[in-house]
Amino acid sequence: MFIFLTILILLAAILLILLVVIQNSKGGGLASGFSSSNQIMGVRKTTDFLEKGTWWLACTIAVLSIVSTHFLHSSVNEEKQVLEVIEQTTKEQPAPQLPNLGETPTLPTTPQ
Repeated sequence: MFIFLTILILLAAILLILLVVIQNSKGGGLASGFSSSNQIMGVRKTTDFLEKGTWWLACTIAVLSIVSTHFLHSSVNEEKQVLEVIEQTTKEQPAPQLPNLGETPTLPTTPQ
């Protein structure tokens, strides 16, 4: 779930960057490039739309970031549990004993 929320935050951030780049600091922005769209929406409505979109995306990023911290905490706990299980399984199985290099290994003798 944490990864899904992170992807949503990244998409919202990219859209927010695009909206900010589209806006013009002097109020022209998107509406200045399209003269025919001025008749339909008008310059003021276009800037209002871009401003509302910017606020919505900024709030979305903030809320998703706060929600993702809950899932980050739970995913860290899950990773700790997995690591504990791995440690327990490795403690239960002793490592094989290797012979010293200076000694020749002796084979057990079996009665014939």
